[in-house]
Amino acid sequence: MRSLKDQIKQIEKKFGKPKELKTSFQMNQKECENLLNSMKDGRSSDITLIIFKDRKVVVIAKPWYKKGLYRLPSGGWKPDESFEDCAKREAYEETGLKIELLKYILRIVVTFTYKDKKTSWTSHIFTAKYISGELRPIDKNEIKEVRLLTIEKLLSLKEKLLKQNSGGLAYRAFLTEEAIKQIKM
Repeated sequence: MRSLKDQIKQIEKKFGKPKELKTSFQMNQKECENLLNSMKDGRSSDITLIIFKDRKVVVIAKPWYKKGLYRLPSGGWKPDESFEDCAKREAYEETGLKIELLKYILRIVVTFTYKDKKTSWTSHIFTAKYISGELRPIDKNEIKEVRLLTIEKLLSLKEKLLKQNSGGLAYRAFLTEEAIKQIKM
């Protein structure tokens, strides 16, 4: 498999060079432990998707989310797969949809902190369009609900995400807001 640097060059050539941002968020102990667990197989980044279907955006809810709480689908990029394969795999597992990537819009390097522990993570955000499939979670251990929202409704979830006292969800609110800015440009 090609190096991460080579993959990023190739994906930028195919889908455009994204805007780059750096940020940081505090996490609680449980979030930090979950993040570190997810990194045991060499992961240090995710691919987040803004999937357009019927002039709306596909969102997901995790099993532990309160009713009405949603975010963009995303998944950890595994070092042994291509960005494109990861995006298509995650889209299908989380939403039941087959997609086509459109544009690489944003790369965010985030530092998550818990006490003295600092962990770096990178999110690669792409726009995509619906090709086929039924809107439903395939991996029901990870996803409890999939639905369509307007961009305005998606942005209105920011306050709900921030009220959860979660650094990870606060980061997802930030990521979503920044991604929507790139779409509207």
